Amino acid sequence: MAAGPALAHDQDEVGARITPANAAPGGRVEVAVTGCAGSTGAAGSGAFAEDAELTGQGGRTLTGTTRIREGVTGTYEITVTCDGHPHQGVGTVQVLTSRPTPTAPVRAGGGGAAPLTSAAAVADEAGPGTRHAVVGLVLAGVAAVAVALRSVRRRRPE
Repeated sequence: MAAGPALAHDQDEVGARITPANAAPGGRVEVAVTGCAGSTGAAGSGAFAEDAELTGQGGRTLTGTTRIREGVTGTYEITVTCDGHPHQGVGTVQVLTSRPTPTAPVRAGGGGAAPLTSAAAVADEAGPGTRHAVVGLVLAGVAAVAVALRSVRRRRPE
């Protein structure tokens, strides 16, 4: 997160702002520094994998990028070196715990039909369905009627 500018040498106000304000380990951040008279500098922090080399084109804002070290979390102070002087605690960087990565693929594609196709695949693998049960019952009924009619014919004397 950004911190307010801190008072430095010769009453110059040097401040550092990090974008994005909340960074994750391994992520890239941009450092914007105000209050330096020169056109170059460096920004360092215990959270940075390496110092950010700062450059500017006129005005009083220097910018650079760096990467957040792996395995760090918490709030870290930023030290800026410009105009030949170190300016300590001119900002902070907030490092959040990295988000967990997915362990299984996302069910993508198919739009709204994806649940239907997966249900059909499950039904195909599950065995006979309602249609098969109805056909079986009809055949059993026909067989029962045939047996009953044959039995009736045998009992009648002709």
